[in-house]
Formats: sequence, C-alpha cells, structure tokens
Amino acid sequence: MEYGSLYYTITKSLHIIFMVSYFAGLFYIVRLIIYHTEANQKSIEEKNILFPQFILMEKKLWNIITVPAFIIMLTTGLVMLISNSNYFLHQPWMHFKLAMIIFLLIYHWRVWLILEDTINNKFKYQSVKLRMFNEIATIILFSVIFSVILKSYFISYWYWLIICFIVTGILIMGVVKLISLKENKKY
Repeated sequence: MEYGSLYYTITKSLHIIFMVSYFAGLFYIVRLIIYHTEANQKSIEEKNILFPQFILMEKKLWNIITVPAFIIMLTTGLVMLISNSNYFLHQPWMHFKLAMIIFLLIYHWRVWLILEDTINNKFKYQSVKLRMFNEIATIILFSVIFSVILKSYFISYWYWLIICFIVTGILIMGVVKLISLKENKKY
C-alpha cells in the first residue's frame, strides 16, 4: 500500500475515524469513573441505584466502543506504518508520534486498571486526581495531532513544539485544579 494510494487513503480515513471514536470513549470512561467515585459519597440508597447503572455504562462503553475503536485505530496505524516504513521510520515527527503512542498505551492500561478497581468498589483516587488524570489523554491527543499536522516544521522547530506541548499540559492541569477547587467550595 503506497503512500498516497487509494488504499492508503481509505486506511488513513478509517484510522482517523476510529481515533476520534477511541478518544471520545477514553475521555468519557474516565468521566464515568469520576462520577462513580463521587457517588461513593452518597447515601446507601443512592449508591444502590447509582452503582449498578455506572457499572453497566462503564462496561458497555469500554467493551463495545472504546476497546474495539482502540484495536481498529492501532491496526490501521500499524498497516500504514509497516506499508511505508522506509518513509515514516526516518521522520522525526513520526518518532515523536510513536513515543506519544507508547504513552497512550500505558495510559490505556492505567485506565483499564482504574476501571476494574472502580467496578469492584475499590476507590483509590479522589475525583480531583481523576480529573487531572483525564487530561493526560488530552495532552497526548494534542501532541499527536500537532506533530502530524506540523510535520514539515518539526525538524526546525521541534524544541518549540515540545515546549508548547508541555506548557499546554501545565495550563490544562492548572485549569482543572482551579475548577475542582471552585467546585469543592460550592459543596
């Protein structure tokens, strides 16, 4: 499958579609875990209603949307990478993207572990920590998208791009912390 061919373009389109689906599922699953964690502070009656509903929603989201989209996203990405490895594996932006994918794999695994704990009523993290954890996926998404879109500038300005990713991450985490502090003062 040659770079720029019809099959490559179709594979790339599927990769983008399932990347969007995967990240939507990834963002929402952590949000459900946050709500599930916050429901742990409710009365027994409320827990008896909320917990089974959260568990059902979490399992369906993870198993029916997030993981299948993840598998298809990775498969189409690998097909494109392998079929054009002579080009891609010599590109600095692709090295950065692959590093972000490794972080994404680790993040995915951590989400799965936290989800398993939450489903089994083991709440190891407060909701503010989970909100900040949720933003890691945002930073990875920003990094991957910008590295692909700005690939022609990557060699000349790679250090500025990485500094921008780091500053963006710090800003996102700061905003989440401020919002969480503000929400905690309301209650």
